[in-house]
Amino acid sequence: MLQSILRKKLSDEQMANVFINGLLEVIENTFPLVAEMINDDTAFVESPNLQSTDNSDFALIVFAANLNLLESTFEPHHAHEIEVQVITKLAAMNKMPMTALKLKIKEYQSFISKINHPSKNLVYGISKSIFSKYGLHNFQDEYFRRLAAPNPLFLKRLDEVSKLFIWDWDAFFKKYKL
Repeated sequence: MLQSILRKKLSDEQMANVFINGLLEVIENTFPLVAEMINDDTAFVESPNLQSTDNSDFALIVFAANLNLLESTFEPHHAHEIEVQVITKLAAMNKMPMTALKLKIKEYQSFISKINHPSKNLVYGISKSIFSKYGLHNFQDEYFRRLAAPNPLFLKRLDEVSKLFIWDWDAFFKKYKL
């Protein structure tokens, strides 16, 4: 009871800052580990040699996926307002026009949806998107390379990692209120 009273109240702008900073921190701090895990995975006959600094596609996938979740957490109008705040701030941080970033994120959201079809499991969509955007099929054994499909054992391991990049709204609302 006392904890719900002591929660800090945030505006949409402050919430966007927390959201952006939290995701960026996780991406920057963990992508080198994700790249290492992928490079060392036994599903590949040759290491993909992902660079620990090559996280731009990864960041776009994570942001696009998490922005997709806004409408399942907030009312549609409120979700849209938060998305605008997030995209505006990200565009300013990356010194790019807001419309260009919005288009890029929509492109990644569409890509995640398309590559994940017919599944609606967002974690699976993130994993398949990482697999595709980084061209990992080229490093698999010939059977999976010809299929241009991920080895299911590798995909399962990547799913476990991808779960960590979904924003935890329950934990957020225990600490903050809007």
